[in-house]
Amino acid sequence: MSDLAAERQHQSLHFQIGVREGSCLAVTLNGQQDHFGQTVNIASRVQGLAASGAIVVTEPVVENAQTSALLATSGLKPSRVALSGIPGEVSVYEIP
Repeated sequence: MSDLAAERQHQSLHFQIGVREGSCLAVTLNGQQDHFGQTVNIASRVQGLAASGAIVVTEPVVENAQTSALLATSGLKPSRVALSGIPGEVSVYEIP
C-alpha cells in the first residue's frame, strides 16, 4: 500500500480490511456482480472496526486449523464485539 500511495503521489492512502466467511446471495446486474446477506453485513461492520492498515477477521475465518495455529503462535487473541444491527456479539481477531 505504501508503494501504491507513493506511485500515485497520495501519502494519505489508508486501507481497512474486514473478512467474514459464510453464505451470501450473489447477483449480477448490468455486468457487475454484487453480494447481499448477513455475511456481507457482518464483513462490512467488521471492516469498520479495523485500524488503518489492519485486517480484522471473524471466528469462522480462523476456525481453519492452519489459520488458528498461525494466530495462536502470533499471540493474537479474539475480542468479543457488538456490531450495529447484528444480534449478539461476534468474536474478531485484529491482524496488524
